Amino acid sequence: MKRIALGAALATVASAGLAENRIDRIRPDAPALAPYGDHKIGVTTLTFTRKGVADVVNTTAEAAPTYDRPLTVEVWYPAASGTEEGTTYTTELRDGATATSLTGRAARDAAPAADGQFPLVIVSHGYPGNRFLMSPLAENVASKGYVVAAIDHTESTYSDLSAFPSTLVNRPQDQAFVLDRMAGLEGPVGAIVDGDTAAVIGYSMGGYGALIFAGGGLSQEIMTSRFAPAQDLLAVHQSGSASHKALPDDRVKAVVAIGPWGRNWDFWDGAGLGGIKKPLMLIAGEVDDVSDYAAMRRIFEETTGTDRHLLTFENANHNAAAPMPAPDNSWLPVESLGYAPFDHYADAVWDSVRMNNITQHFVTAYLDLHLKGLEDRAAYLELTPKASDGRWSMAAEGVAQDDHTYWAGFPNRTAVGLQFETRAAGE
Repeated sequence: MKRIALGAALATVASAGLAENRIDRIRPDAPALAPYGDHKIGVTTLTFTRKGVADVVNTTAEAAPTYDRPLTVEVWYPAASGTEEGTTYTTELRDGATATSLTGRAARDAAPAADGQFPLVIVSHGYPGNRFLMSPLAENVASKGYVVAAIDHTESTYSDLSAFPSTLVNRPQDQAFVLDRMAGLEGPVGAIVDGDTAAVIGYSMGGYGALIFAGGGLSQEIMTSRFAPAQDLLAVHQSGSASHKALPDDRVKAVVAIGPWGRNWDFWDGAGLGGIKKPLMLIAGEVDDVSDYAAMRRIFEETTGTDRHLLTFENANHNAAAPMPAPDNSWLPVESLGYAPFDHYADAVWDSVRMNNITQHFVTAYLDLHLKGLEDRAAYLELTPKASDGRWSMAAEGVAQDDHTYWAGFPNRTAVGLQFETRAAGE
């Protein structure tokens, strides 16, 4: 009976016109900066290879082999005016076997825009995940004048999931490597990349990697923990080590860490997180039981070396803000998982499109401020900490009154269930 009910639910979804699995939906109540920008969007798939790196999965106490590590990267970019948009992305669900398709606005291999260079944004998925997990954000940001490179992290995707230590060691190095390769990319797409102006956006383990890449060196304690791989391979990211000191990149102007994992297991201490000097935005679910909300608040409190923000989705779990809406064929259970892949994408309280739109709004404001120098975007980040405390007070002609404290960019009655906190370096 349960399977029949689920099948009926799936049929209902399809009949409602959602079977396309669109990644570009903007709700009518979306905040001001969520809608797509003025640029047409192109998309292309690239492959880069890190040569001769540590083979973490096959390293033992007796042997430390190396290998060539391929990284598939989906690149969204501003396309030439007149580009006819629309494409279908083919990918896999959480089980790594069930195929699904996504519909977006980008045009496959379209000619790039001819009006200059655009800042670079690196996008890094969770464990497991893949380069399409945050595709609603990637496409959206590209339409606003950015080149967005989303990585398939080898041994961490749905289809090639392997031992967790590979992710612990490789994640920040993959991000740094792809930044370097994109900055030096040749050809038509490379010509429009401003590789000297970049940001990193990471979700879950992508957030873990982004914090390390930004300067958050790992604690001594974690080097001898059950998480540490053989041959002391994780020590490359230890706080104070020469290798970690050399990792942060001056080209990275801002970091966004969504649901970052690691502080809940003491991968960092306060001193290590204090090494982050990049402007930082943290996004978290208030009841996250994977990365642990209290632990993410500690990251916010301990990154005293930089200005930072914390956006909280009240009553949301680990799927807050980052994952695309659950594809229609993820609603049914998969035998190999023992549950419906739907659970990997969705939240029990929040609508995924709503969360995606809010993320698009805040990330747009943040990137525009730090990568493009658009100072007017700061108004979208100077907010009453608890949205429900904001007061809507507008004159009939739409002019804000002196007592208007409602969140900038949010229509009346829509800034609910959210918190936004800010601390300056040294606080």
